[in-house]
Amino acid sequence: MRDLLIVGAGGFARETAAAVAAVNAAAPTWRLLGYLDDDPALHGTRRVGVPVIGGTDLVAELTDAAVLVCVGNPRNYRSRRRLVERFGLPPQRYATIVHPAARIGVGCTVGPGSVLLAGVDLTAEVAVGAHVAVMPQVVLTHDNVIGPYATIASGVRLGGGVRLGDGVYVGAGTLLRDGITVGAWSQLGMGSVVLRDVPAGEVWVGAPARFLRRANAPVDAPADAPVDAPADAPVDAPAGHPADRTNESQLRSHA
Repeated sequence: MRDLLIVGAGGFARETAAAVAAVNAAAPTWRLLGYLDDDPALHGTRRVGVPVIGGTDLVAELTDAAVLVCVGNPRNYRSRRRLVERFGLPPQRYATIVHPAARIGVGCTVGPGSVLLAGVDLTAEVAVGAHVAVMPQVVLTHDNVIGPYATIASGVRLGGGVRLGDGVYVGAGTLLRDGITVGAWSQLGMGSVVLRDVPAGEVWVGAPARFLRRANAPVDAPADAPVDAPADAPVDAPAGHPADRTNESQLRSHA
């Protein structure tokens, strides 16, 4: 069994710990040492029976342990890349966790640092990049290509040949038509129905999905750039953009 560290102690980190337990129940593989979180108030606490053992500096000290970076949410979905780049670890330091209740079809690949939770279905020749989070009951179909750092929330369905760029966040229950491309660091609100390509760095919501606003951080920003927009950030589209001027509350209900 190999030692394992989970960076983060939030919801996704706890779901990953539960997936690790399921993997071990099927075939002992990982010795989960604990979570790493830079909030000192969490140190010494336990979440789903697993301790928070210290801050992220322990990644550099516990050099024999594999690592999973399990952070990020709709308001800050660049944080996973920021931490991976800060650690500067080789790919072999990262674990890949596939829940035993997930199904991986012929010709599918899953990159280092990625997590596939229960009920995920990769049908055939799906390529999932590094550090991707795939939540329960997601269906990825033939020839899908998922870029690194993407987050795919529960119940998402992708038609054949869909391509998600780096860091794309897909909200729960979203449907994507076959052949769609979603540009890097764009966000699709919960329950959206995406029928056409989405440019990089945009937020789309609705059925059919339409442009809401620019994403909070520019596509070409450094990984350590701030992500969160203020609560009163303007949502108007740039001049000339074919925007649906839905108000910000719609995004919050969809993401």
